[in-house]
Amino acid sequence: MQARNQGNKGASGFALIEVMIALLVLSFGLLGMVGLQARALQNNREARYQSIAVSLAQELAEMMRGNKDVAMLAAHNPYLGDFSASPLKPSDASNCRLTGDSPCASPTDVAVAELTDWLARVDVSLPGARASVCLDSAPYSTSGLPQWPCTASPGSDTVVIKIGWTQLSTDARALDRSIRTDSAGSRPGIVLPVTAGSTTP
Repeated sequence: MQARNQGNKGASGFALIEVMIALLVLSFGLLGMVGLQARALQNNREARYQSIAVSLAQELAEMMRGNKDVAMLAAHNPYLGDFSASPLKPSDASNCRLTGDSPCASPTDVAVAELTDWLARVDVSLPGARASVCLDSAPYSTSGLPQWPCTASPGSDTVVIKIGWTQLSTDARALDRSIRTDSAGSRPGIVLPVTAGSTTP
């Protein structure tokens, strides 16, 4: 009788060890899933910022095409500039309106008003935003990555819209998962050349 009880105790102990090992394996699996979920959320956020930046760049390009007489100026072009100080705004911001009260008096005033409104939306939509609209024939470095510096040669270069924002580091090997600011340092997130469109009135 006593031998049978000892056998049952041994079987109960073995079952407890199996349960503990199963819980340990399950815990490691859950930790892996949590890590994957965090990475997926980060990637989704960056994809959303990328989509917003592309949409904003396309919007400015359309505004420039709509006001092409000003947008094609080589000198004193209000659309051109490097905007990195927060809040983003042109040096001569304007609040004139296309219609209604305080209408814009000239196409140049329209350009300044459009840029003022656009930069404000870029600043709100993207964290740590930086925008550059410039003449550039080499928007990409020799390694194929986008770069902030512009060649700025009137008459030969294309107008390019560059937008950058603060991104989390995606280097999984890094011990410090600190914030990398593409807007202030390394490179723009998107580069969009602006085609002139039709030059006939």
